[in-house]
Amino acid sequence: MDRSEDMKYANIIVNISHENLDKTFQYRVPDDLKASISIGDYVSIPFGKSDKVINGYVLELTDRAEYDPAKLKEIISIDTDSRLVEHKLIRLAYWMKQTYGSTMITALKTVLPIKKIVKEKEEKSIVLAIPESEALLQLEQFVKKHRTARERLLRELINEKELDHRLVTTKLNVSTATVNALEKQGILTVEKKRVYRNTAGTEKQKSPVTLNNEQKRISDSIIDDYRKGIRKTYLIHGITGSGKTEVYMEIIDAVVSEGKQVIVLIPEIALTYQTVMRFLRRFGDKVSTIHSRLSSGEKYDQFERARKGDVSIMIGPRSALFTPFENVGLIIIDEEHESSYKSDNMPRYHAVETAEELAGLHGASVILGSATPSLDSYHRAKNGDYELFTLKERIGDAKLPAVHCVDMRQELKNGNRSMFSDRLKELIEDRLDKNEQIMLFINRRGYSGCVSCRACGHVIKCPHCDVSLSKHINGKLICHYCGYEKESSPVCPKCGSSTIKEMRAGTEQVEDAVKKMFPYAVTLRMDADTTKKKDSYEKILAAFANREADILIGTQMIVKGHDFPYVTLMGIMVADMSLNAGDYRAAERTFQLLTQAAGRAGRADIPGDVVIQTYQPEHYAIEAAVGQDYEKFYDEEIAYRSLMDYPPVGHMLAVLTEGGTREEVDRYSGALADKLKDAIINGPYAPGISIIGPADASISKLNDIYRKIMYIKSKDTDKLGKVKEFIEDYCDANNDRGIRVTLDRDPVRGY
Repeated sequence: MDRSEDMKYANIIVNISHENLDKTFQYRVPDDLKASISIGDYVSIPFGKSDKVINGYVLELTDRAEYDPAKLKEIISIDTDSRLVEHKLIRLAYWMKQTYGSTMITALKTVLPIKKIVKEKEEKSIVLAIPESEALLQLEQFVKKHRTARERLLRELINEKELDHRLVTTKLNVSTATVNALEKQGILTVEKKRVYRNTAGTEKQKSPVTLNNEQKRISDSIIDDYRKGIRKTYLIHGITGSGKTEVYMEIIDAVVSEGKQVIVLIPEIALTYQTVMRFLRRFGDKVSTIHSRLSSGEKYDQFERARKGDVSIMIGPRSALFTPFENVGLIIIDEEHESSYKSDNMPRYHAVETAEELAGLHGASVILGSATPSLDSYHRAKNGDYELFTLKERIGDAKLPAVHCVDMRQELKNGNRSMFSDRLKELIEDRLDKNEQIMLFINRRGYSGCVSCRACGHVIKCPHCDVSLSKHINGKLICHYCGYEKESSPVCPKCGSSTIKEMRAGTEQVEDAVKKMFPYAVTLRMDADTTKKKDSYEKILAAFANREADILIGTQMIVKGHDFPYVTLMGIMVADMSLNAGDYRAAERTFQLLTQAAGRAGRADIPGDVVIQTYQPEHYAIEAAVGQDYEKFYDEEIAYRSLMDYPPVGHMLAVLTEGGTREEVDRYSGALADKLKDAIINGPYAPGISIIGPADASISKLNDIYRKIMYIKSKDTDKLGKVKEFIEDYCDANNDRGIRVTLDRDPVRGY
């Protein structure tokens, strides 16, 4: 991949820290090292005017000298035994650069642990430095001279011999100046100890739970493979509440017992106190966590603890993938279908693919788990790339909830114009009477101003891309894939009804309606507005778990990984909102969200109900969600993807062009598209490749930056790789400082 005897020069970084990452130095590769040198190698080099021998890391190998070759110094040697963690992370960064498109420096900043200068946390203790007999004589002197602060401190030291510095300066009311004075006299010493912030806690370990037959079959099979040296990727498809986490922990136990480390990825939104506590109860202080709400100091400490071997298990969102563990044995990605596993920033890496590459570098296994696997992963499992396991039963006595699908078109015909169907109102009243809890889910994910008819459910779609058109301020309906547009109409083109409108709903609207309809119910709302402050997310969930509220209203953040035993009703207000997003993955996201939301009800021994309110009850994604039938959904959706050449059957490269003026963006994106079309028609790419766009992005202007999107489609990933290189070369040769071009392979979100 990165070795070549033709490569004469190496670009080397001498200080891996975020503040200095942009500076590299070029060296000649001596002939005796050309066959063995590779990206990420730790090398010895002469540095500076004095040619002092220092060490650095190889970031790039090239046959192009950036300076006069005669003036370049030569690498001395390769130190293959040093800094194995960095070696692997740099190799991973290079793979990400090649796969997803970015500079090496940008990829390196993504994978290397945070090394910002942060104030180290210390614990200071005050220790008696003289014999007790001598201290008692000194105490008499302090009493005689009325040195009350010194007397108070020395008296406590004689009793305890060692005191916490913080307690002395706060509880004993002794100043730091007094402590320093006694230290100068040699009466005491102040000892400092570096302390790492522990973000997970120190819950005592408890005995593991007993697995049922299904769980044990899966864990035994994967552990048996691991002990035989078999390394592969597994997909565990387990319905909501089937006990996937217990299976993970059983396998983690076996891997950690062999001295290996484990990375557990969980979507940020599902990384709850409940989840972390389950791991702490099993593994105690071997566990650490990392997430977006940690301070820079806390994040730094967690990576340092991992580097030093103080922890064996790191839990967190996709950034936890880059934990500097020396010997990773297992990577687990829970809720692997979540779009948050795809990075929004360059390089736009996907955690699943990147985890598989990292596992290859370490000789580790990968486990993916979900109640609603992504089509990409399930397709690979069907093709034999992954080993598939299924969990079909909930643990204990819990049963899947009864799911009721309500046709909101019929509700409208019956004169019900409220946002609550008669069935949902009836069940809310029933649960309130029984003192049970209710969750109301507003399915806003992927919302982009789609237009649909309330009377017949018809959605206005693009005739070329089969995704819904979005309504813009000028009244036009636009496709954000190919740019097709048409004028909006006041009446439905299918049934002639005047009830054709944009879909709009919000948590606040639902909360207001609940308060009017059920004034005696206590409500909580969880959305972007109510979770802005640190810990607000946890506080809302804790309050609901403590039964301080009857009804929790929220967006997708309330349906991820939570386990509330008294929730027996889940109301899904408008299932169609994500279904009609202008995105080819809209049906997949809708099925996943509805199935996950339905899984929150009836998780204990109390039966649960789910009400799905929709204007399109006949849509296959809705029907499959009502029946909790993943296979039915998969068969329908994969047929649609095959017809349209969408991933995972085909592949796409999204090319986003951004700039300060509409004219500049139109000019640059148009010129790039023309060059690309010419290269495809006259070059090695055709046939089997097509270009869609450029067109306005779904958000065509963001923070005063104009945006155009173009998609390149092909079933051949090698061809798309060559197209990516062509675009990168074009952008390098036509460097316009006012323009930014971002590449995204197989995007999981629309633009």
